[in-house]
Amino acid sequence: MRVVLDTNVLVSAILSPGGTAAQILQLARVGRLELVFSTDTIREHLRVLRYPKIRKLLERRNLSLDTVESFLEQLTRISIPVPAKIKIDAIQEDPSDNIFLACAVEGNADYVVSGDHHLKDLGAYQGIEILHPAAFLEIIEP
Repeated sequence: MRVVLDTNVLVSAILSPGGTAAQILQLARVGRLELVFSTDTIREHLRVLRYPKIRKLLERRNLSLDTVESFLEQLTRISIPVPAKIKIDAIQEDPSDNIFLACAVEGNADYVVSGDHHLKDLGAYQGIEILHPAAFLEIIEP
């Protein structure tokens, strides 16, 4: 099963290691699912992780940006890379979310996991379900 994680899910997994999003990452680490990343989604993850607000939250948890970037690099090594060659314009209200749909289409993903209402409101895109992390976990681990 192939999955694309929105940035809010990845950040949540880093900031709350015992939370739902972290459980999804653990499933990827043990091979129960395959994560799909594109150069665009990785760039977006790194951009958001550098927000001052996020950096403060990381510092409170004694996590340096270097540590988090290293973690993201390790995560991408066990993931399926896609080249980010297609462009999608399905979400007008927040066009930056379209890169996750493009990554999912290009990587033949089964799911996009997101807490972002712009993505979740779609419900699905080209047969790829878009689910909140908790709903996704219910499917994977009923």
